[in-house]
Parts: sequence; structure tokens; C-alpha cells
Amino acid sequence: MKDSLHIVTRTWLALLHAASLLPFGWQLTIGKGLGNVLYLTARRRRRIAETNIRLCFPEKSPKERRRILKKNFQFMGQAIFEIAFTWWARDARLAGMAKFQGLEHLEGALKQGRGAILLSAHFTSLEIGGRLLATRIAFHGIYRPHKNKVFETAMKRGRERHIRKAIPRNDTRSILRSLKSGTPVWYAPDQNYGKEHSIFVPFFGIPASTITATSRLAKLSQAPVVPFFTRRLNNGQYCLHLLPPLEDFPSADIAADTLRINKLIENEIRLAPEQYLWAHRRFKTRPPSMTPVYD
Repeated sequence: MKDSLHIVTRTWLALLHAASLLPFGWQLTIGKGLGNVLYLTARRRRRIAETNIRLCFPEKSPKERRRILKKNFQFMGQAIFEIAFTWWARDARLAGMAKFQGLEHLEGALKQGRGAILLSAHFTSLEIGGRLLATRIAFHGIYRPHKNKVFETAMKRGRERHIRKAIPRNDTRSILRSLKSGTPVWYAPDQNYGKEHSIFVPFFGIPASTITATSRLAKLSQAPVVPFFTRRLNNGQYCLHLLPPLEDFPSADIAADTLRINKLIENEIRLAPEQYLWAHRRFKTRPPSMTPVYD
């Protein structure tokens, strides 16, 4: 069974590698079509995304939530091709694709010599956003290792072609070593990692198990925390949005720090809700007194 999975994975990666050679506009068109197919066939993921959007945007009409959901699947389909493009395309093909907002905030923070924690989130464009940022600033990235070893190897190699190092999220020593060397580290704390090292704080008003590592890393490294998000624009470019370093962070109140991060991510999601990765079970871990939200 494992050998068959590896063969399928290698075949899929080979097809993506070949697709990365196509004009990028073609890739996005194919990706959009793939997203439409996934919307119809990936019923479990569609229900998860539909549930998340309904919970987080109760003020929106069913019609508007359905529009966000359909568009979200189109962006997920495009993200598959963006990942391939990110891993294998040459730098020359990225010319003119990035619109930077606030890059001076990161450049100023790095002058302190303690690196920076690039506080990000799981938007569907996060992979290409990292590649575009790497054309201007060298950084390391924290990631969650994949269970499929073939895909894990390809993912790590693909990322390390363009960023200096991809660090497994549990390797705290390497993360701190990177920061203390003055290297910025990309980090997205917006997924559900269970109860370990997490607390329940509101995310769109819903108690969400949220990892507290951002505060702990900032305290141990004394590195500034610079929010960084990527958003697709209608003209085909990608907006790389960097905010000023967080002031008075971390504080003595880790719950307040964690809530502050969730609010930052919420604000960015509201700018383009269809571009966030809603297919993740963000509210899987629930307080004991609350019922499950997913089937």
C-alpha cells in the first residue's frame, strides 16, 4: 500500500513539475477549473469549509457565503499550481508579480540584529508569497512535516531551493538559532494543533484552540514580531503586506498575546475571505462544554 502511494505521489509531482513550465496564466486557468471540480467532488472538505465560513461570517447571507465558498475552492485549485511554480520556476519568471506594502517594517526590524518572527497565516497564496518575499529578503520557514515521505522530501527540497532553510515546527532549537543569527523566520500559528501548548481564545468570536508558541519564541529570542500576509490582486499580482513590528509583545499575559494574534489574522482574512484556507478543521478541538462542529 505504501509503495503504491509513493508511486502515485511521484507521478503527481512529475505532472506538477511539467505543468510549472506552462505560461503562468494557463496554470491559473487550469487551477481554477480544478477548483471547480474539487468543489463538486471533495464533499468532506467542502462541508468543512462551508461550516467554517458559516461560523465565522454569520452576518453574511447564505448567497454571499456560497459565493465565498465557491471562489475559495477555485483559489485552492490555483494554489496547487502556484506551489509547483514556486518550487520549480526560475526567478526571471517572477518579475513584476509582487507588490510590496510595508517591506521597510521588516528591513527596519532586522537592523536590531535579532532576526524577526514573520507572523503569517494559512492563506491559499502563502507558498508563492514566501517565494516572492525570498527575492528581496533571505529567511527561514517553519513548517509542519508531511506524513507522506515522498511528498515531504519534495516539499522540503522545493522550499529550500529559494529560502535558506525549512525548519520542522517542533525543532525549537533550530528556530531560536536562526533568530539569534539575525535571520527572519516565517511562522503561521493559525491552525489547530490540538491541546498541547495551546489555549482557547476567540477566533471570529468562536473559542479556538490556538498555539501560544509565538509569545514564547518572541520572549526567548527577543526577536521583533512582524506580521506578513499575502493576498492575490485582480491584476494578476500578489500583494505582500508587512505591518509594523508588534509593540509591547510579548506581554505578561499570554492569553492576551494569543488573542491579539488571532485578531490580526482575522483582520487580514476580512480583506479577502475567499483566499483563506477554510478547508482546515480550525475548530476541531473544542472546550469540554461545547459540542463538535464537524461531521
